[in-house]
Amino acid sequence: MITFKSPSDLAHMRRAGVLVADVLRYLRGLIKPGVDTLSLDRFAEDLIVRGGGRPAFKGYKVPGIRRPFPGTICASINEEVVHGIPSADRILREGDILSVDVGVSVDGWYADAACTYPVGEISDLRRRLLEVTLGGLKAAMGVLREGATVGDVGSAVERVVKGAQMGLVRDYAGHGIGRRLHEAPQIPNYGRPGSGITLKSRMTICVEPMVMTGGEAVRSCDDGWTVVTADGSDAAHFEHTLLVTPDGCEVLTPWED
Repeated sequence: MITFKSPSDLAHMRRAGVLVADVLRYLRGLIKPGVDTLSLDRFAEDLIVRGGGRPAFKGYKVPGIRRPFPGTICASINEEVVHGIPSADRILREGDILSVDVGVSVDGWYADAACTYPVGEISDLRRRLLEVTLGGLKAAMGVLREGATVGDVGSAVERVVKGAQMGLVRDYAGHGIGRRLHEAPQIPNYGRPGSGITLKSRMTICVEPMVMTGGEAVRSCDDGWTVVTADGSDAAHFEHTLLVTPDGCEVLTPWED
């Protein structure tokens, strides 16, 4: 069911969103060669708890996956698209790219966002991948307003990604968010302008382009969670929680500030 948020609801979601943004900005300064992703996870959890929040991903259950998600963050390296599990054995190396996805609950209200970071100096292709993926998110935000459709949003992402001749993840999508981490509607990163449901003010959604330098096929790993590119190409992921307004959108997870 699609929900519309009251001023009181949005006050809680803004608190959760600021905490998500704080975590992403804090981790940005810690990401460097030699750091393991479990250490990043522990820093993130400590910051969330001290900020009065609860990690939204830790213990999250999905039908068909026996093991609840064990981490506070999703930490996905290079060919890992999403849902990478933090581990002391996953040590960052010069030239890697790391996608970090963070979800937080404050007083029962959720916010969710992701960034992909360079680890030291990265290749031109990886730098271009990050630029294109973030550009897809920006394009979606540029058309997002009351009266726009889900197809308008997805089409904006798709134009940027296909124009750059990169692959677009079609098996995973953005989503509504509020009292639950994942609510209706689904927000695909592709679509036809004018198609799908019409967005209205006071809806809150997550837009999250996932882009690959190679083909568009993905597969799940044996851990049940980690999703990787089928051809081993690199992937990037950017996401914001957004409030639909009459003349645009409000960013509830301001990690770019």
